[in-house]
Amino acid sequence: MQKSYAIQAGREVRILVEPDSIDDVAASNLARKVVRKIEENLVYPGEIVVTVVRETRATEVAH
Repeated sequence: MQKSYAIQAGREVRILVEPDSIDDVAASNLARKVVRKIEENLVYPGEIVVTVVRETRATEVAH
């Protein structure tokens, strides 16, 4: 199953992806592709930052 989430926060768009489904190069290409879509379809003042986040976290709790 492939999932991604886009969260818009002011002038920043963060795209969270599963790290196993996309590598660093593909993450960069995805960010570039989203930027192009924004530039083609939206009118906005200033700039919008697009960030693709792919990370693995491991958490343990001590009792």
